Amino acid sequence: MGKRSVKPAAIRPQTIALATPDSVPAVTTSAIRVAPSPVLPVIQAVSLFEAIERVEGDTLELIRENLGECRRCRLHKQRNKIVFGVGNPRAELVFVGEGPGHDEDVQGLPFVGRAGKLLTQMIEAMGLKREDVYICNVVKCRPPENRQPEDDEVATCSPYLYRQLDVIAPKAIVCLGGVAAQTLLKTKDPISRFRGTWFDFRNTKLLATYHPAYLLRNPNAKGEVWKDLQKVMAHLGLQAKKPSR
Repeated sequence: MGKRSVKPAAIRPQTIALATPDSVPAVTTSAIRVAPSPVLPVIQAVSLFEAIERVEGDTLELIRENLGECRRCRLHKQRNKIVFGVGNPRAELVFVGEGPGHDEDVQGLPFVGRAGKLLTQMIEAMGLKREDVYICNVVKCRPPENRQPEDDEVATCSPYLYRQLDVIAPKAIVCLGGVAAQTLLKTKDPISRFRGTWFDFRNTKLLATYHPAYLLRNPNAKGEVWKDLQKVMAHLGLQAKKPSR
């Protein structure tokens, strides 16, 4: 066996914090067993990001067919419609939200309420149209009273999100809000710690920013989100939409 990069004695649960995959040394399997933390630390990010196996010959149509009229978790009990995702199946940019709200549950489409209208404005400010990107959520059914999805619900539904992202193979993924970012980055750290930071994720780039619903409640944060979107635009070679005269 080769030399371990980290000794087991050096692993302490309280020292685990979010970091980019390249900035943290590898951790052996035996070292991971020593840490009794119930939260999967981001220091394992490279292996965790690849943990969901890719399905050969997969398509969005096949994923939707496999999902069916899903009853795999409790969220199906009060849902009206499954909200699978919408947009360009070959999009260079994918937005991932938390889950459907009331309007989305009624229409079966993601981000069509007030937050959705703001997201559309954000997309257009980047010089794109909604049909140019792909939009989806971590969970496909609306949580009751718009609560955050629980861990077991996320664990049940997120494999379908991974498959969607693998099929689309975008150049950039933007996580909208803490739930989406925490799900894909496998962390419990608040989004404020890593918002606007690029991560390598399953052969693409991932960046987290605030959810449009948060911006409706905190409009002063729009400037921060615009800075994040400008990073995405630079990565994709996009030009901002010129204001109409």
